[in-house]
Amino acid sequence: MEPLFLKPVFKERIWGGTALQKEFDYDIPTEHTGECWAISAHPNGPSMIENGPHKGMTLDSLWKEHPELFGNPDGEVFPLLTKILDANMDLSVQVHPDDAYAMVNENGELGKTECWYIIDCKEDADMIFGHNARSKEELVEQMNEGNWSDLLRRVKIKPGDFFYVPSGTIHALCEGTLVLETQQSSDTTYRVYDYDRRDAEGNLRDLHLEKAIEVTTVPHRDAVSTPVIQESGNARITTFVESDFFSVYKWEVRGKSIFSIRDHYLLVSVINGEGTLSHTGNQYELKKGTHFIIPVGFGEFKIDGDCELIVSHT
Repeated sequence: MEPLFLKPVFKERIWGGTALQKEFDYDIPTEHTGECWAISAHPNGPSMIENGPHKGMTLDSLWKEHPELFGNPDGEVFPLLTKILDANMDLSVQVHPDDAYAMVNENGELGKTECWYIIDCKEDADMIFGHNARSKEELVEQMNEGNWSDLLRRVKIKPGDFFYVPSGTIHALCEGTLVLETQQSSDTTYRVYDYDRRDAEGNLRDLHLEKAIEVTTVPHRDAVSTPVIQESGNARITTFVESDFFSVYKWEVRGKSIFSIRDHYLLVSVINGEGTLSHTGNQYELKKGTHFIIPVGFGEFKIDGDCELIVSHT
């Protein structure tokens, strides 16, 4: 049994830049690369296995053909998607549906609850997180009037911050932000406002106001997540959230650390530093920008080095 290292898929976006190349040495396709789909089985961008007996398989195929690696789950689709986002410019103001709405209105797609770990951001950065409308009627009125400054809530952010973003939450990352996103495996986004930007052909991008209004939670409710920190030898484990959709942690490793995994498969992203993972006599190099999955029943393994990892599971 080996960890499954993955080749990311990159997405060009109107708001993207070059931070993914500068920070992680990725071979990005253009200077407007906004998204790294790091661990993905979504049909719009499945990751490929880069090592071991399953090398060359896409993650969606592996999920179907070797369910034992994932604990023989009931679900037909791999449930999570890990991304790194380079918000070189403001993202559109948007909202995502829940599972029930997406099932009916988006051809059986999962809903999209997500969360963000702020890897880096410019000084005095902020983001849009929620709204101030007290009713659906007020929400519609403010949207129709274009009263965005009063409607949208802005919050200050800094590196190391974590935000849990349930479906139904109006939100947008803003200029100068680099984020690791853990989300349900969905590519459904309803744009609410896009600053009247035009695409390369000079066209305004589509908005999805009717669906957005239907799915937006009114009034807005902040999803509070209180980090819990545990010291274990040379590792510091921060639990950011444990929800119905995913649990997300940060592992800070400063020297040789022992872990044991049996009941879950883990999605792991190295966001800083480097080290080695040792398991049953084999060693695997970990460096900033590496993404891998640890299968169910992997057992005990060691990570030695000086690195930070974002870890998630269902």
